[in-house]
Amino acid sequence: MAREVVSGISVSTGIAIGKAYFLNRSISSRLPRQTVPVHMVADEKERLTYAFTEAVKELAAVREKVPAELKEHQLIIDSHLMMLKDPKLSKRATKYIDDLCINAEWALDKAVNDLDKTFGALEDKYIRERMQDVRQVAQRVQTKLIGGEASVSPIQGRAVLMAHDLSPADTIELEINKLMAFVTTLGGKTSHTGILARTLNIPALVGAEKLESCVVDGDLVIVDGLSGKILVDPDEDELEHYYNLQNQFESYQATIIRSCHLPAETEDGYRVQVLANIELFEEVSAVIDNGGEGIGLFRTEYAYLNRSSLPDEEELCEKYTELAAIMSPRKVVLRTLDLGADKFMSYFGPLDEANPAMGLRAVRFCLKHEELFHTQLRAILRASVHGNVSLMFPMISGLKEVHQAKAALARAQIELTAEGIPYDHDMQVGVMIELPAAVMIAEILAQEVDFFSIGTNDLIQYSLGIDRTNPHVSYLYQPLHPAIVRSIKYVVDAGHRAGIGVSLCGEVASDPYCVPILMGMQIDSLSLTPQAIPGIKRILRQLGMPECKQLLKEVLQCRTVAHINRLVTENIYKKYPEELIFFASLLDNEDIAG
Repeated sequence: MAREVVSGISVSTGIAIGKAYFLNRSISSRLPRQTVPVHMVADEKERLTYAFTEAVKELAAVREKVPAELKEHQLIIDSHLMMLKDPKLSKRATKYIDDLCINAEWALDKAVNDLDKTFGALEDKYIRERMQDVRQVAQRVQTKLIGGEASVSPIQGRAVLMAHDLSPADTIELEINKLMAFVTTLGGKTSHTGILARTLNIPALVGAEKLESCVVDGDLVIVDGLSGKILVDPDEDELEHYYNLQNQFESYQATIIRSCHLPAETEDGYRVQVLANIELFEEVSAVIDNGGEGIGLFRTEYAYLNRSSLPDEEELCEKYTELAAIMSPRKVVLRTLDLGADKFMSYFGPLDEANPAMGLRAVRFCLKHEELFHTQLRAILRASVHGNVSLMFPMISGLKEVHQAKAALARAQIELTAEGIPYDHDMQVGVMIELPAAVMIAEILAQEVDFFSIGTNDLIQYSLGIDRTNPHVSYLYQPLHPAIVRSIKYVVDAGHRAGIGVSLCGEVASDPYCVPILMGMQIDSLSLTPQAIPGIKRILRQLGMPECKQLLKEVLQCRTVAHINRLVTENIYKKYPEELIFFASLLDNEDIAG
C-alpha cells in the first residue's frame, strides 16, 4: 500500500508514474514580518518599488523565451505583466507600510490577503480562481524582496513536476519535454496549469493541499488524473495496476482521437452538434484538434480582468475577429460580459452589495453601464463579418432585459451603418437560460431570440439553492434532480415549439450518464470543455434515439434523485462499462432522497 494518498482536483486526465521534482514550495512561512522605525519606512517603500521593477524585468525576459509550441501562452504572461505594472497591489502594500510601519514583505502579504478575501466572496468560480494569478505575481515580487531568484534549476531526467503554485512563466523556463505530469498545492478547475497540461497532453492535478507535507524530491509517485489522486511510494501491486491502467487509457485516447472528427450522430442518424466552451484564445487549437464543431461559449471576461484600464473597441474587435477568422466556417458564440460590479470598482466607484453574485452583474451590469456594453457590442458586430459569429446575453431573468439588450444592440448597428462599417445583419442573437425565472418563461423568451443556451452549472445551483464549492452542501449538487431534468426538458420543448435551436453548456454536457437523457429530449447541440469532446462524440455514436427517449420517459416518472441516479447508472453501465472508467461523472455525489 502507498505510504500516502493525496487528493487533488484533476484538470487534465491521464496516468503518470515517475519521480517527484519540486519546483517551489510555499514561501509564506519564510517571509519576515517585522515592524520598522518610522525613519526606515521610506527605505521599505523603496525596496517594494525596486522588487516590483525587477519582477517586471524578469517576467518580460521570460516572455521573450517562450518556445514556438507555447506561443499562445504569451497572453497569460502579458496579463501577469499588466498586474505587476498596475499600481493597485503596490499602492495597497505601500499604504500598509505607511500606516503600520511594517516591512515590505509583510505589507505585500497583507495586501494580497485583502484581495483574497474580496475574490473569495465572489460566487463565480472562474473569477474567484483568477486570484491565483495575483498570488503568482505577488510571489515573484516576494522572491525579489527576500533575495531569491525566481528562475528554476534544470530537471535531471523525466519527472513529475510538483509545486506550491505554477505560473505560466515558471513552465516556460522548464524543459517541457521532460515533464510527465503537473501537481500543485493551489489552483482550481479553470487554472492555467490545467490549460497548459492539456496543451502538452499530460496529466495534471491542482488543489492538492497536503502535497508539500507528504511528498519530497525523488519520491516515486503515481499521478492518477482520472480519479484525482497522488499515490506516494506505491507498492508493487499498485504499480502493476496503474501501469495496466495507463496502457488502457493511452489506447483508449488513441482510439477516440482517431475518430473525433467524425460527426456526432447516433446509430439511427440523429445529428447533434458538439461545440466547445473556452475562455482563452490559446484554447482554440484544442477545439480543432479534438473535433469540436465550433465554440458554443466564449467567455469574454478575461479581456477585462487584471488590468488598469478597460479594453477599447479596437482591442476587443481584434481579439474577436481573430477568433472568428480562425474558426470559420465553424460557429463562434460570444457571451457578452458576465462580471459583477465588484470587478469594476476602480472605474465606476464602490458599490455596497452584500451578495454580489445576485447583484449588479452580467446583463444587469451591462445595461446600467451603457458605454461599456456599447463598446463590446460594436466590437462583436464588427467581428461578425469575419466568420460565423453569434452572441448571447447571460443571466436573463425577464423579457424586459431581453428588450433592453436587443435595443442596445440595435443602437450599435445603427451607428455602424451610419459610419459605413460592415457587420453581419443576420447575426444570430440568443440568451442563456440559467435562472429558474428564465425557465418558467422560456416560451415567451423563445419568441424574442434565435437560440437558447442552457447554462446548467448555474441553473442547478440557483434551482437547488446550493453552492457546490461549499463542502457542507456539495452533495446536494445533483444534475439529475427531478426539478433539473424537468426544467431542461421544459426549455428544450419551448425552444423547439418556437422553431429555435437549443444548446446546453456546463459540466452536464460532458457527463456520459447525463448525455443519453439530453439526447432523449432531442437537444440540438452540446458545448463542453475541448478535451471531453472526443469521448462524448464516441458515446453519442453508440446511442440510439429510441432507447434515449425510453430512458428519459422512465427518468421523468421517478420521484427521487436516488432513484434516477440508480436507474441511469445501471442502464448506461450496461451499454459501455469499459469506457466509463475514463470519465468523471457528476452522479458520483452521494445519493439522497429528494
